[in-house]
Amino acid sequence: MTKTASLVVGLLLLTAACSTQPAAEPDQPATESPRILLLGDSVAAGEALPLAAAFEASGVAFQSVAATGGGNIVGPNAEENWKELPEQIASADPTVVVYQLTTYDWGTRQEQRAAYDKLLTTVTDAGAELVFVTSPPIRPDDFYEPHMPDLTRAPDVARAVASSGGATFLDATAVWGETYERTRDGKPDRSTDGIHTCPQGAARFANWLLTELAEHPGGFTPADPETWANTGWSADELFRGC
Repeated sequence: MTKTASLVVGLLLLTAACSTQPAAEPDQPATESPRILLLGDSVAAGEALPLAAAFEASGVAFQSVAATGGGNIVGPNAEENWKELPEQIASADPTVVVYQLTTYDWGTRQEQRAAYDKLLTTVTDAGAELVFVTSPPIRPDDFYEPHMPDLTRAPDVARAVASSGGATFLDATAVWGETYERTRDGKPDRSTDGIHTCPQGAARFANWLLTELAEHPGGFTPADPETWANTGWSADELFRGC
């Protein structure tokens, strides 16, 4: 067991100990297991590693098309992304599409609203439910600083779209806090680049997201974190600056 992986296990066991999963009800009719599709940028790509392990352990189909250096539906290169996105969603045949707001969701309020509305329509047309999830707060450098007003506004716009009907908005502040925090409980939680996550942070997010999605209609029983937190994903090269 690697040191990083063992720390992840310890953290998740502590988290799991604080909440008890409801027992399965006997003699309930079988329901279709959800199929989850994750959209987002390189932050989501890193989080997809523990998510894949956690969903597999929970018996839930999961696919990620989160993209390094992109994945956004508004802002730079969004027009190119939209050329492929509808087919990516349709071919995945998901029941739930999770869009984690990206660090490239730049644009005016009107541009953001139009993009999020378009995504809702695209997902709904594919017969799936859309879930917006906020991204981890970042420590902006010179590249991101000019775009912080857009990134700060994006969650409010996504929440408004969700409130209009047909989508869910999940605020991940409970996972990350209000500002970038390099360490949690004395261990690396976020990358030194100020943007991405470390294995511990990605695992905490995965545990939280599974719990949130399990409460949706057609939900599932999340696997115990001990079954997926130490399965090798934490050694992936996507985790840098940890």
